[in-house]
Amino acid sequence: MRLRLSQAEAEPSGRWMRTCRILYVTLWIGLSAAVIMYNKWVLAFYGFPYPVSLTLWHMFFCSALAIALVRSGYVESVNMSRETYIRCILPIGLLYAGTLWLGNAAYLYLSVSFIQMLKALMPVAVFVVGCGMGTEHYSLTTLGNMLVISLGVAIASFGEINFVVVGVVLQMLSMCTESTRLTLVQILLQRRGLKLNPVTTLYYIAPACFCFLLVPFAFIEAPRLMADADVKIDAFVMITNAAVAFGLNMAVFLLIGKTSALTMNIAGVVKDWLLIGLSYAVYHAPVSALNLGGYALAFFAVLFYNVQKLNALRPAQPVPDGEAEASKRDAEAQPLVAGQTSPNKA
Repeated sequence: MRLRLSQAEAEPSGRWMRTCRILYVTLWIGLSAAVIMYNKWVLAFYGFPYPVSLTLWHMFFCSALAIALVRSGYVESVNMSRETYIRCILPIGLLYAGTLWLGNAAYLYLSVSFIQMLKALMPVAVFVVGCGMGTEHYSLTTLGNMLVISLGVAIASFGEINFVVVGVVLQMLSMCTESTRLTLVQILLQRRGLKLNPVTTLYYIAPACFCFLLVPFAFIEAPRLMADADVKIDAFVMITNAAVAFGLNMAVFLLIGKTSALTMNIAGVVKDWLLIGLSYAVYHAPVSALNLGGYALAFFAVLFYNVQKLNALRPAQPVPDGEAEASKRDAEAQPLVAGQTSPNKA
């Protein structure tokens, strides 16, 4: 009788947890898409074509809120030595600043839909950088998979009606800096046993990003921004834009430990297809059949790569039940495609 009662009590709790996970994933998809669409609108349509300035503002806003959350005790801080900060956080902050700046700059030249198609190359970039730095293992199967992904993106690029070389170069450079950053995170932080959640990541990295971005802002955008009589700077637009970006980090914070890597990757795929549709519907970005065909090929190759990664994370040898469950939780807490839950990188 007691066993039946316990099962009856656990059933509503299980349903509630599943409902919460669905809500968290939906929130992440919505905020991730909102950040990208909002940034595109501000940079390309609103009248503020200054990607460095926008990224600088985001880092200032996120730094202020992250510092407030940590210093007030709402989020537990991580003890970090000055040597660790200089050797680990500063290089990662420099690369993160480059990723955000270059990625935002690409919106001035390319449609949201085409940028999402180009982002399918992210596993390729991570694999190449990882092989060079010793964090990825070379195999013919993985290499073949990377070639199929590249072929799919090449076909999608060939079918792009508004192909702008400058925009493609900016997006590729953004992916290069991001893949290098993710690899350095694995080498410099994870191997030291230093674990940062999205809030503490912003607490340490956002101020460093802000300082690094001051250099291109001072030499590239500040003179043009000061001389631009037509620039639009509205407090409501800027604050809500930065708040959505910070909200995305909070959504990631909610998701960590509450969903699996496979769920996150499926959610990422849903988000990518959603953004392609939104770009077409809202900004009237042309999408050709060749675009969709090439991206579909890359998509299935990335999906196959995700399945391979998931299988590799599972224990190969039979282990006691308790250890197996712990190993499963640890494996599922990691994103299959690096960068899937990267803060601010939607």
